[in-house]
Parts: sequence; structure tokens; C-alpha cells
Amino acid sequence: MTSSAVSRRSFTDRFLNGVERVGNKLPEPFMLFLILFGITAVVSTAMAWGNVTVQVPGSDEITRIRGLFTAEGLTWLTQNLGPNYLGFPPLVTVLPILLAVGVAEKSGLLAAMIRKAFGSAPRWALPYAVGVVGVLGSIMSDAAFVVIPPLAALVFKAAGRHPVAGLLGGFAAAGAGYSTNLLVTSLDALFAGITTAVTETLPNAGSPVTPVSNYFFNVVSSLVLMVISGFIIDKVLEPRLNRQGISRDEVANDDDAPATAAADLKAELDPRETKALRWAMITGVVLAAAIAVSVTIPGSPWRNEEGAFLPDSPLLGSIVFIVFTMFVVPGLVYGKLVGTIASGKDVPRVMGQAIRDMAGFLVLAFILGQFIALFNWSGIGQWIAVAGAGGLEAIGLTGYPAILGFILLASLLNLFIISGSAMWTLMAAVFVPLFVLLGYEPAFIQGAFRVGDSATQVITPLNPYMIVLLAMLRKYEPAAGLGTLIARMLPFVVPFWLAWVAILSVFFFFEIPMGPGNGIYLPASE
Repeated sequence: MTSSAVSRRSFTDRFLNGVERVGNKLPEPFMLFLILFGITAVVSTAMAWGNVTVQVPGSDEITRIRGLFTAEGLTWLTQNLGPNYLGFPPLVTVLPILLAVGVAEKSGLLAAMIRKAFGSAPRWALPYAVGVVGVLGSIMSDAAFVVIPPLAALVFKAAGRHPVAGLLGGFAAAGAGYSTNLLVTSLDALFAGITTAVTETLPNAGSPVTPVSNYFFNVVSSLVLMVISGFIIDKVLEPRLNRQGISRDEVANDDDAPATAAADLKAELDPRETKALRWAMITGVVLAAAIAVSVTIPGSPWRNEEGAFLPDSPLLGSIVFIVFTMFVVPGLVYGKLVGTIASGKDVPRVMGQAIRDMAGFLVLAFILGQFIALFNWSGIGQWIAVAGAGGLEAIGLTGYPAILGFILLASLLNLFIISGSAMWTLMAAVFVPLFVLLGYEPAFIQGAFRVGDSATQVITPLNPYMIVLLAMLRKYEPAAGLGTLIARMLPFVVPFWLAWVAILSVFFFFEIPMGPGNGIYLPASE
């Protein structure tokens, strides 16, 4: 190894060690938002004692900052602790979708769809199949990080290609494309709920933000990222692994067995699974057709008073029901045919498993709800938004450069705050009101956040699934470390980030709607 290579490796190691040290000093998300709640409580009280007020531009109303540690604030908290939690908007949308996804996942339907996609792909197309399955894998939430990589490695090896390329490529596609999908997922509901919680107190905040508010943007992003991830696996990652002489065969190591348990799944479906998947897909198509007919017939009750679907209608308000049905019914059909759901009593069981898997989020949602509620009630959010918007206007940074700066900040924070819901709660409370004052739709800002939220999470040592992936990689490369993983993920991160920003730029400059009823600018700015 040359001295320059040693120097570069030393620099990389020092940088990664520094990132890990800084990140490890951050509290867990629950404690982080508990601290932020306390800071907000103290600051709001000081501002209330100082009689600070704020006036939103375009409004005649002057808002007085209210403090938590006042008689008014303390009675507000004691009366609203429960409502602040149960009224946290993401719970209303996320929980029903989680129950539905739980049925589809625990019945085996989602895994069967992934295995079918892998097994039917020709050898040359395998990298692109991994890209498709990886990006779509976010529908399985965090399970995608455990299921997709070993399956991709298995299929690559069976086709005579390098299994490590499938392993790492599957993880990269699932992680770097985590915030987008061709389908509506629980993440769409989660982000929309957080955005809605912030915009509830904002005047003239534009169209309501729903789980489909970023759908058009997500579809384009998904298709582009699928192709890019497949190209990188095929043209960059696998050739480099071959040049480095990385082993194609697993090295036995009992200590890593739990981490590779998902590899016990076979890539090919057996006849019973194939039949069940076929009937589940037929059921899904019939359901979709029935929904389409019911909403398109003249006089449909799912239209608004003008007979249209936009900007607001019962159809948009029924998105959670539609997603719920499209997961539950095909999942039940598949589970019944393969035997994973034998009777009606198994349905609440698998739903319960899905909720247990999300217990950490339900606990985190308690403090997130309190933080958002205090931020809105105190008026600090409006004050920061007005002050921030005025500052940006003073330096002339109000156009697209401000959006790019916001995305870059999200990408950097994503190295330290892995939870997307926690980070969006933090950023939305400040930046959604700020950008609303600058004339942007909340749904557009939410879409911009998604770009920064995904791309960098596959290179941070704080991502717990990096450790799981490392255990899988060491089956082939025992000496591999986190630096090895990060170095092999970087070729995905930069193109993903640049491509996603380019897509957002097209939507921005051509003013293409981000989703049904949600554009780029607020109507008053047009």
C-alpha cells in the first residue's frame, strides 16, 4: 500500500471516528425531545415575562408569547397531557396503516412479493431488480434492512454473480431510497401527520397535507433511484469487489448466525406460495377496480361539492382506509392459502405483532406530541418563523438556494438523528412555518426534507442496521469494519443525493404539483 493510500485511509478513519464520537454523545430521541421540551418551556416563560409578541405578515392579529412556567401554562399542561399525546396527528394515520401492513408482512405476502421479483429476474437484470425491490422495500419499514440484503446475496450467488454486491446493493437501495416509494406507506402518513400538527396554528398554510401529498414526487423519485441503484451495483460496486478479490463464499462463524437468519428464506417460491401470491394479486386488482369505479361514477359521494376530487374531497380523506384495505385483504388471502393465517383469531395476533414492533415509536410519540403542542401553544414557532423569514429576506436568501440549504442541513443532521419522525418533528416545527411565510406549500417543504432524510443514513455509524449488515458482510469478509461499509456505500449516497435534488429542482422550476392538490407555492404567492 502506497503512502498516499495509507494517508487517505488514516484521514477516513479519523473522520469516521469523529462522527461516531459526536453522534454517540447525542441523547436517545426520547431524551433529546424531553430536553428540547424543557428548553422550550424555559425560553417561552422568559419571553412571556418579557411581553414578547409576534405578528405574522399579512395578518392584523398580534400573538403574545405564552410561557409554560406561568399559571396559564401550568394549567394548560396539566389539562392537556393526554390530549397532547392522543391528539398527535401521526397516530391517527400511522396506527391503522401499521395494522394493515402488519397483516401483509406477518402473513408472508410482502416477503413473497420480494422473492418473486428476485427469482423472475434474468442474470443481467439482477442489479436493477435489487434496485426496484430495495426502493420499494420501505413498505416493510425497518424489516427491509434485514430481509432484502441476504435475499439479494442469495440470488446473486445462485446466478453466478458476486453475492456481496447483492448484499450491499440491497441495503443501499433500501436505505438511500427509504423515504420514497411507488406505493403509499406508513411513512407518508407519519410525515403528513407531523406536518399537519405544525400547520394547524398557521394562517393561510395552503392545502391540507395528506399521505398522498408527495405522491407524484415519490413516484418519479422511486423510478429514478431504482435505475441509479441498479446501475451503481452493476457498474461500480460489483466490478470493484471483483478487483479487490473479495470472497464469494461464506466463512462459517456461529457468532453471526442470528444476524443472517433471514438468509434461510429461499429465493424461489414453492407452488403453494406461487398460487397464494397469484390470488392475492388478483384480489388486489379487483379491490383497486372496485374503488376506482366507486369514486369515478357520476354523483359519487367521494367527490367534493363541486363534483371534483381536488383540492379537497372525501376521497382524499379516505386515503388511510384505501391503504388499509389494499394491504389487509390481499394479506388475508395470501395468509389463508399458505397457512400463516389459519383462522380469524390469527388476524388480531399478527396486528398485535405489528404494534409491538412499533412500541418504540408509540413511546417516542408521547414526548413528540408534548413538544409539538407546547411549541404551537406558546407561539415560539410563529416567532422563530417570522424572525427567520425576515433574516433570510434581509440577506436575499429566499429562493431555491434556501431550499438547498435546508436539504443539506437535513442530510447532515441525518448522520446523527436516525429516526426520521424525530428529525422531521424537530425540523418541521421551525422550517415549515418559516417557509410558509416565504410562500411555499408545507407539502413541498416536506418533500424537500425527504431528500435529506434518506441519502446519508447508509453511511452513518449510528444506524443500528449498519451493525446488522456488518455481521452479514463478515460472513464473506471477516476483516471488514464500519469503514469498509461506509466506503462502499458512498458511491450510492452522492448520486442518490444529486439525482434526488435534480428531481426536486424540476418540480420546483416547472411548478409541478408534488401530489394531488399540493403544489410548490401557496396560492397567495402566485
